[in-house]
Amino acid sequence: MRSAQGDRRGAAALTIICCVLAVFCEGIDLQAAGVAVGGIGPEFKPSSGQLGDFFSASTVGLFIGALVGGRLSDAIGRKRVVIGSIVLFGLFSLLTALAWDMRSLSWARALTGLGLGGALPNLISLVNESSTANRRSANVALTYSGAPFGGAAASLVSLVIAPAQWRWIFIAGGVVPLLLAPIMVAMLRESPAFERSRGAQRPRVFAILMQGRALTTLLLWSSFFLGLLTLYVLLNWLPTLLVGNGMSKPQAAAAQIAFNVGGGIAALLMAQVLEGRLRGASIVATFLALPALIVLLGHAPAQPGVTAMIVFALGGAVLAAQTFLYTVAPACCPTSIRGIGVGAAVAVGRIGSIAGPKLGGVLRAAGHSYSQLLLDLMPIVMIGSVPALALAWYTRCAAPGDGS
Repeated sequence: MRSAQGDRRGAAALTIICCVLAVFCEGIDLQAAGVAVGGIGPEFKPSSGQLGDFFSASTVGLFIGALVGGRLSDAIGRKRVVIGSIVLFGLFSLLTALAWDMRSLSWARALTGLGLGGALPNLISLVNESSTANRRSANVALTYSGAPFGGAAASLVSLVIAPAQWRWIFIAGGVVPLLLAPIMVAMLRESPAFERSRGAQRPRVFAILMQGRALTTLLLWSSFFLGLLTLYVLLNWLPTLLVGNGMSKPQAAAAQIAFNVGGGIAALLMAQVLEGRLRGASIVATFLALPALIVLLGHAPAQPGVTAMIVFALGGAVLAAQTFLYTVAPACCPTSIRGIGVGAAVAVGRIGSIAGPKLGGVLRAAGHSYSQLLLDLMPIVMIGSVPALALAWYTRCAAPGDGS
């Protein structure tokens, strides 16, 4: 008995390690557009509108990939969809490095997004279903922490290469997942919950809104939409805005690394507190800190050290908020529809991801300054906190989902 339990724990640990590495790869690719823009600008000379299209291109693919990938995983399993998605975004990331103008660059990013979108919701579902009841939130938070650390790695690459060598960022973002894919084939375990439900009739897509799940689903969708809109404005426009505010490109890249490292550390901290007594207090503190830090950054003096500290804290707040949403999303649906439930929530968030960079482009084209653009986010952040805090309260009290 002990041996069987040890084998299950070992398999679960390997699954979580593989998923953390896969999300790390996603983080590299998701950050790649923002850190590569310093080299893309001089080479292709895009307008603000074209830059907005470029930043939004991958999120169109992410939207479709999250919906399709989530539905597929409920039918054929998490493992197959995860590995197929990782291979897909690795190949198309390599294709991005061959782009010859802004149009081809945007198309390559859109195709990369299909793989990225299919992977993340199913990685989250797989970790949730492979974890014991008292470790689900912690392990999902641990897994999600790979994304900001991957983003920091992408920013680090941009520091050690010349801007004209921006294509290497996408090459790195393609090679690493393609190396990881065969390892996952050998080591990744299929979701035990999915295996137990294999052969059962799968509910229709709209089941995510049935049987008392409508409220939590709508709260989750609203939170993801507004949260990812804010995150993607910052991810894609922050380096450009920092340079416009007087920082050098290396300093802006260092600040971007600070943003991601702050987010990664915050996700790791959330992994500890979400399972304990500080859950409610940490969530409230996160959503109160977000608007305060945005105002602080908007009025901060143009001093690299001060800016980097504020950006570090802001990255922690933004990514802590996202970590909470990813940990609670699997709990809103049972196993039979968890893939499409998490996938639909992430897909709605991707609409915010599309809107965010375009909003930044429109505001910059209208002449809004660095400080103005940040302050423009304030209503979005404050409105977005309402459904997120309601979701935290409702899921804590009503426990609408389970890990089965």
